[in-house]
Amino acid sequence: MSPSSKLNAIALAVLAASVLSACASRQPATAPAAHGAAPSTASTASSARLQAAPAAFRLTTGAADGDRHASVRSAGDVEVSGGTISSVALTSAGGAPVRGTAAGDHRHWFPDTALAYGTSYRLVVHASDAAGKAQNRSLSFTTLTEDDRLIGTFTPEDGSTVGVGMPVSLSFNKPVTDKKAVERGIRVTSDSHQEVVGHWFGDQRLDLRPETYWKAHSKVTLSLHLDGVKGAANAYGTQDRTVRFTVGRRQVSTVDAATHTMRVQRDGRTVRTIPITSGAPGSTTYNGQMVISQKLISTRMDGATVGYAGQYDIPDVPHAMRLSTSGTFIHGNYWAQDSVFGNANVSHGCVGLNDVQGGGDPGQDAAWFYRNSLIGDVVVVQHSHDHTVAPDNGLNGWNMAWEQWKAGSALA
Repeated sequence: MSPSSKLNAIALAVLAASVLSACASRQPATAPAAHGAAPSTASTASSARLQAAPAAFRLTTGAADGDRHASVRSAGDVEVSGGTISSVALTSAGGAPVRGTAAGDHRHWFPDTALAYGTSYRLVVHASDAAGKAQNRSLSFTTLTEDDRLIGTFTPEDGSTVGVGMPVSLSFNKPVTDKKAVERGIRVTSDSHQEVVGHWFGDQRLDLRPETYWKAHSKVTLSLHLDGVKGAANAYGTQDRTVRFTVGRRQVSTVDAATHTMRVQRDGRTVRTIPITSGAPGSTTYNGQMVISQKLISTRMDGATVGYAGQYDIPDVPHAMRLSTSGTFIHGNYWAQDSVFGNANVSHGCVGLNDVQGGGDPGQDAAWFYRNSLIGDVVVVQHSHDHTVAPDNGLNGWNMAWEQWKAGSALA
């Protein structure tokens, strides 16, 4: 059995006669009623009882004998159905016992703490059913080494409130070759009941989104069941958790590079029109749908990091919100003349809003927009003399057609 399976099932069939004793027969204990007559109450109750067969005697362990990449979370777990656990002995390679706890019904046993990485263990289990039938199991396994862990760093955060454009994005620490196995272990659902599909950008990034933006005020759940999943040679998942986040109001802001304005729409209503400056000729701003992926009250912007060495180095750019991995931001600008905003494009590719140095004036456009924006809000840029931002440059998969998006799923 594959080491990616969470549990190795070892079943022992038990003869029905030995378990059911005098009730083994599935035929009514009394003669059937004459044609047209209602069965007696006693006969009906007896028949109902006979249909409820007891669970088969089944012993399940969290690792297989000889497993070399067992989960530190679940390899020591023991479960019995149709019987109870008599004793469990789990020891490390040196013979040190591992303490564990049996559930009150004596059908579950698990170590008190996670097992150690890259360590060999021996597990001996004794169990029996109600008829006294015994089942003994002895196995040895070795847990996954820390270097062989496959970990997905995800966004958004658990418990966060995000904008309607926020995808679920996972970045893995190792290349994934069995994308189908990994994607099967990841599920995103919402109370808006929108279909959610994954798309792989290369071997280490998986984004998941619906066809259109999330419905406002949706509750979204990310379920990660990757513990023990083999994503590649020497790359095994360790995560088993649930992440929940909330979608806020619908806010989509449209930047028109030709008219130097940004229209902020919330729940379909324009709440503010802001004069802006975007990328100058030779350093134009990307077109397309871009998602705010990071908010920084102040940050340093050095042209050397994005191919403009020596052209600028501003240590205290206020109210900065990232729109692309490559360095596109929408941010406050205190160094340009006021007359620029709404009239000219002078930036190196960012979208600039009027602000003051230090960002301390809440009445400035940049301060207002920062205060009224969520990570996951959408900023759409149009009429710029540039191409559309690449779907994997930031959280910007909305720029890919739905059929093309679905084709990038390993489960398609």
